[in-house]
Amino acid sequence: MIELDDIDRQLLRALVRDATLSAGALGRRCGLSQPAAWRRLRRLRDSGAINGRQLVLDRAALGFGVTVFLGIKLDRKSHVSLEDFERAVSAIPEVQLVEHVLGRFDYRLRIVARDLADFERLLRRRIMTLPGAGEVEANVLLSEERLPGPL
Repeated sequence: MIELDDIDRQLLRALVRDATLSAGALGRRCGLSQPAAWRRLRRLRDSGAINGRQLVLDRAALGFGVTVFLGIKLDRKSHVSLEDFERAVSAIPEVQLVEHVLGRFDYRLRIVARDLADFERLLRRRIMTLPGAGEVEANVLLSEERLPGPL
C-alpha cells in the first residue's frame, strides 16, 4: 500500500473529476510545478494507485434506457464451475459488470437494455439459459449519483 499525503489526495480527487487533466493543469490546481506533478503522477501509477483511465459513456444517449442489477444464485445441482459461468455471462454484450459476491446471491450483474421489454427478452433468452443459473432477482436502476470515492 502506498503512503498518500494531502497533495497526492488532491491530485487523485482532481483526476477522478477529470482524468484528461495534464500534469501542468494538475500542478496548477495543487500548487505544484508541472515536473513535480508529473513525478507524483508517475509514482501513483507505478504503485498501482492509478490503474488506467476510463471513458464514461452516456447509456441513455446511446439508446440503452434501462439499467438492471441482477442477483444470480447458482443452482447447486448443476455442478457448473464458477469459471464456466463467468465465461458464459461475460460473453453477453449487455452485461457490463460481473461481480462474484458473498450473501444471498453468488453473482451480481450490471446489465443495460434498450427498455424493459428488451431486458425481458435478454433475461429469458440469455441469462436464464446460462449454465448453472438458478434463482434470479432484478433491481431496476432509477437514478445514479457518482461519488468520488474514499479520498
